[in-house]
Amino acid sequence: MSEQANRMTARRAVLADDERLMREQMRARLAEVWPELVIVAEAKNGLEAVQAVREHKPDIVFLDIRMPGLTGVEAARQIAQLDLDDDALLPEIVFVTAYDQYAIEAFEQGVADYVLKPAERERLALTAARLEKRLATRGTADAPASAPIQQLLHRLSAQLDPGAAAGYLQWIQASVGAAIQMIPVADVLFFISDEKYTRVQTAQLEALIRKPIKELVDELDPKLFWQIHRSTLVNVNAVAGVTRDFRGRQIVSVKGHPEKLEVSRSYAGLFKGM
Repeated sequence: MSEQANRMTARRAVLADDERLMREQMRARLAEVWPELVIVAEAKNGLEAVQAVREHKPDIVFLDIRMPGLTGVEAARQIAQLDLDDDALLPEIVFVTAYDQYAIEAFEQGVADYVLKPAERERLALTAARLEKRLATRGTADAPASAPIQQLLHRLSAQLDPGAAAGYLQWIQASVGAAIQMIPVADVLFFISDEKYTRVQTAQLEALIRKPIKELVDELDPKLFWQIHRSTLVNVNAVAGVTRDFRGRQIVSVKGHPEKLEVSRSYAGLFKGM
């Protein structure tokens, strides 16, 4: 392969850590185990990390879990809600942490990877191999199955700040015509954002709320509602089946409703094996 072709296919990453020495060490170790990887930006906190991802649209973002402003987990939640072009896939997430209690069980799902500080060469090489495999198949039928990233991020948030963990929404207060109606969350088939409003769809009615999808993601049980598009959440129990259209996009059929819901490429791995 020519040098120009190598540059065109090189993976791009954002590196976020509030400690300069840790960023330098990670950059040096990555250069050793993954010389083709290009670090397109560095960030000193979670807010800078989100902005760097929005600006550079990298393939990977390495996030220190403990950072000022926004933690790595909070930054990851914002990154998962970025309004990128539909053809621009969200980056793979690698959490960097000195605390292995945040790592083992959560990351075994394959939603994201983790590296313990200080980054060991052998462990980082394994991460690089995993990422290359995921990046090569993401958005395709060969993508590995994984649980929604919201489940991982909710669990990590609770571990980081147990006192902040609140119960999930059980009822939705929504406008139905001129009336306000209380809708049990379990009855909702899907939510779709529509400019200023979000449509709440049940088998019997359609209602509107002003709460955006990015807020609902944090307030709904991630085991019950999966995000399949930046503007769509679907009740897992309401999924009747998943097919592909002429463009190869996954299309979700919903029980009790004729509407078809498109799955964006960033979430294509959710229905693997279903």
